[in-house]
Amino acid sequence: MRRFVLLPHIKIHNANAMSSPYTIGFPAMTAWLGAVHALQRRLNEVGFSELIFSSVAVSCHDLNLQTYKGNGDYVHSIIGTSNPLDKDGSRPAFIEEARCHLEVSLLIEYKNVDPDHSDHLLQKVDAILIQIKMASGDIQSAKKSELHLVDEDIESSVRALTRKLMLGHVLLERRDLLVAAMTDGEDVLTALISHLSVQHRSEQDADGKVSWTSKRRESGWLVPIAVGFQGISELGKAVNQRDTDTPHRFAESVVTLGEFVMPYRIQNLDHMLWQYHADQAKNLYVCRTIESTTNTLNA
Repeated sequence: MRRFVLLPHIKIHNANAMSSPYTIGFPAMTAWLGAVHALQRRLNEVGFSELIFSSVAVSCHDLNLQTYKGNGDYVHSIIGTSNPLDKDGSRPAFIEEARCHLEVSLLIEYKNVDPDHSDHLLQKVDAILIQIKMASGDIQSAKKSELHLVDEDIESSVRALTRKLMLGHVLLERRDLLVAAMTDGEDVLTALISHLSVQHRSEQDADGKVSWTSKRRESGWLVPIAVGFQGISELGKAVNQRDTDTPHRFAESVVTLGEFVMPYRIQNLDHMLWQYHADQAKNLYVCRTIESTTNTLNA
C-alpha cells in the first residue's frame, strides 16, 4: 500500500518559464522537486520530523506563457515587467525574464507519518502551501489537499487516483529516445532537435496536384525539459561563496526529452513519479522518473 498527498489545482502567477539556458516553456522539473523539498522541510519543523516526500508527479491543467507575436512578426517576444524609473527619469536596464501563469496538481508520495496524524498533516500542508513559492511564482490559490492510499495490484485503485489528475497532462521522462539515438551513433543535440522538429513533405500526382503531409519522428507530445545539472569543474572552494561549509563546483544545465500524456493512460504510477538522482562518477545531479515509460502506455 502506497500513501500519497494530492495538492490539487494550484494556481501560480509569474512562474519561471526559462527552464534552462536554451529552453522556454513549462518550468524545469528541478523547480517542482525543489518546491516539494521546501514543503517537506517546513513540515519537518512543525512536528513531522520523520516525514519524507520521496517522489512527485506533476499534472498541468493550464499554462499561459507570457509572450507576444505581432502581425508580421517571425518570432515571439517575451512580455517583460516594468521597472521603476531611475532618478533622472530614464528607464533602467533590465534582464528579460520568461514568465508563465499556470495551474497544476502535485501528487506526492510520502513516508514515515502515523496514520492517526493524517488529518493534522493535511492541515499543516494547506497552511504552509500558501506561504511558499513554486517555480519562483506566487501561489494565488489551491484547493484543499487530499490523502490517498493506493494498492497497485488493484487496477481500480490506480484509476481512481489518476482520475484526480484530470483534466490535465502529466509529464513523463523520455530519455530512452535519446539513448537509443546515441546508441545508433547520433549526436545527442541532433537527436533532440530531430525528435522535436516537424517534417513537411509534398507530393505531386499525375494531374499536377500537390499534396502536403506533416510528420514527426515519434508520435506523442514531446518537449525539451530541464532535469538537473552536470558538474564541469572539480569540487572545491570559491571566493565569496554563500555556504562556506559546502564544496562548490560549476555546473551546466541538463536537458532531455519529456512527454505530456493524459493521466488515464498511466498504468504504472512509477512512470510519472520523479525523484532526485545523483551519479557521482559522472558528476550528474538530475531528476528522473522511478521507471522508464518505454512502450508501457495504453494506446
